[in-house]
Amino acid sequence: MTPEEKERLQAAVKEIAAILYKNTSPSELKTLEGIEKTVRCLRRATPTQMLEYVSPEIAFFLSNKLQAQIKDDPDKSKVV
Repeated sequence: MTPEEKERLQAAVKEIAAILYKNTSPSELKTLEGIEKTVRCLRRATPTQMLEYVSPEIAFFLSNKLQAQIKDDPDKSKVV
């Protein structure tokens, strides 16, 4: 990763964090344990915002990139 890409990634992560913070219950952010549970998706029974919003978008993006690569080079889709 180039320094410029690292900088862009850090800026995006900060923006994501700000959005998640705004939409997270203050009671979940009172302790380090609560923060960790929010970030690490450890809430019981319901997915956290990271799993619900961020992870699927990243997976979708990477999947689309892979599909584009396979389209450009069909040999990449073969199992070795």
